Amino acid sequence: MTDTTTIATPSIGLTLRSLLRADATVIARSRQTLILNLAVPILILVITDRAAARPGGNALGGQASGVMIALALAYGLLSSSLLGYSITVARDREAGVFQRLRVTPTPTWAIMLSRLLVQFAAAIVTSIIVIVVGGIMHHVSYGAGSYVLIFLVALYGAAMFLGIGQAIVGLIRSTTAVNAVGRVLYIVLLLLGILGISGALGDTFTNVSKWTPVGALITLFAAVQNTGAWSSDDTWSTVAIGAYLVVFSVIGIRWFQWESN
Repeated sequence: MTDTTTIATPSIGLTLRSLLRADATVIARSRQTLILNLAVPILILVITDRAAARPGGNALGGQASGVMIALALAYGLLSSSLLGYSITVARDREAGVFQRLRVTPTPTWAIMLSRLLVQFAAAIVTSIIVIVVGGIMHHVSYGAGSYVLIFLVALYGAAMFLGIGQAIVGLIRSTTAVNAVGRVLYIVLLLLGILGISGALGDTFTNVSKWTPVGALITLFAAVQNTGAWSSDDTWSTVAIGAYLVVFSVIGIRWFQWESN
């Protein structure tokens, strides 16, 4: 007798929920994620708060408290993408995690969507904590509308930085190289942002740095914290972030390899 028993394929909803649960568990148990997502932005808040409290001193060259909080938000999102997401994806690829998932009925888009959704959720949590802590430290309060705008910008910025992280892991197969490039790029963007908004290296450097991914996001964060002062620079910062998002995402998707060899 011929065995006609068939194995039912799990629904995409069940598959995606399982992936989300697994990815969320990994990120929640990761000490590195905790440090990158929370310790870095909170450290920036502490440093800027102490600098502003010094006699005759003012954090970041006299910039407003909103800019200091924007700086912390931007670097929390940057570190979680460049030093968290890209390295984790590279390690899983090298360990054969993606190869094993691809032989299951799980669509490839669901594998990456799960990781991205978990990263976006982490970005929201990070933003909430940074906004609350930053508001307390710098004596800033926000209305409900400002909170919504800040969260929307956080998602927008997270998408941009995840696009950059995806481009790095897409163009580079070696986990060691992804780690090295991510750290170098992080330091470069960190210095560009801090030195740019401080004005320490002159107006020309400041004007150039504000159109970098970090500079554009800081400008946009600062703008939504003060909705009554929207300018053309804020509009162009929104456009610049969108351009970075599209370009790096296309690169990361187009050249991404599921295997390390």
